[in-house]
Amino acid sequence: MKIIVTGAKGQLGKELLEVFVREGYSVFPYSKQQLDITNPIQIREVFQKVKPDVVVNAAAFTKVDLCETELEKSYLINGLGPYYLAVEAKERNVKLIHVSTDYVFSGDQLTPYVEGDAPFPKTIYGKSKRLGEELALVFYENVTVVRTSWLYGHESENFVNTIKKLSDHLNEIQVVNDQYGCPTYTKDLSNVIKELVTKPSGIYHVTNEGCCSWFEFAKEIIKSLKKQTKIVPVSTEEYGLKTPRPRYSVLSNKKLNDSGIKVRNWKDGLNEYLEKEFKYED
Repeated sequence: MKIIVTGAKGQLGKELLEVFVREGYSVFPYSKQQLDITNPIQIREVFQKVKPDVVVNAAAFTKVDLCETELEKSYLINGLGPYYLAVEAKERNVKLIHVSTDYVFSGDQLTPYVEGDAPFPKTIYGKSKRLGEELALVFYENVTVVRTSWLYGHESENFVNTIKKLSDHLNEIQVVNDQYGCPTYTKDLSNVIKELVTKPSGIYHVTNEGCCSWFEFAKEIIKSLKKQTKIVPVSTEEYGLKTPRPRYSVLSNKKLNDSGIKVRNWKDGLNEYLEKEFKYED
C-alpha cells in the first residue's frame, strides 16, 4: 500500500513516517517545500507520480496568534488545502485522512466533546480548520477527519520541551490553570492513524486518555524530570494571551474505543516521550 504524508517534516509528520515505515507501507513523505497543498496543480502532479492508496494530511498552519493576522494564509492552508486534496483523492478513489483540532469547538461546555457535538470555533485557527473539515467531508465520502489536541512530538517546539528548557534556568514558571484539554503524544496519535487506514471513514476524536490543565501538565513534566522548578498557577487573564483559547476542549475517545482502538493515559505517553527525548542528558 502506498501512502503519501503531507507536512512530513512537522512533529506529527515525522512520527507518521516512522510508524508507517515500521509497518511495511510504501511511504512518500512531502514537506511544505516539496508539496504546497494550496496548489492544486502540484497536488495533481504528485498524485499522478505516486498513485497513492491513502493520503494523510498533516500539513497545517498551527500558530494560533499568527492566524489572527495572517487570515489569507490560514484559510488557504487549513481550509482550502484539505479541499484540494479531497478533490484529487475523489478523482482517483484514494482515502484521505485529514488531521484537525479541538479548536473547532468553543470550549464553553463542561463535558468531553464527542464527534456529533456542534463545532463553534472562536479563533481564526479554529475557523479555518473547521472549514477544511467541512469542505473535505462534503465533497468526498471517503474522508477521515482526526481531531486531536495539545500535541507534542520529538525534536520540535512544543509545550513539553518549552517547560523543560525554562526549568533549566528558572526557579519558577507561571502556567495557565483554567484551560483544560488532553495532552497527546504524536507517537500514540500516529499509531491510531495507522489503524484508521482500514476503519470506516468519518470523524474521530483521538487523544491520549485523561485530561488536565496546562498547569497540571507542567507539574507532571517537572515531576517526571525530577526537577525542583516551582510551577505557579495563573489565570488566562493574568497570563495575557493575545488570542483566546478554549477553556475546555477535552475530546472523548468513546467512538474510537467502540471501534476497538484504545489509547494509553497521557501520563504514560509523557513518560515515554521524556525518556526518549532527553535520554542522553545527565
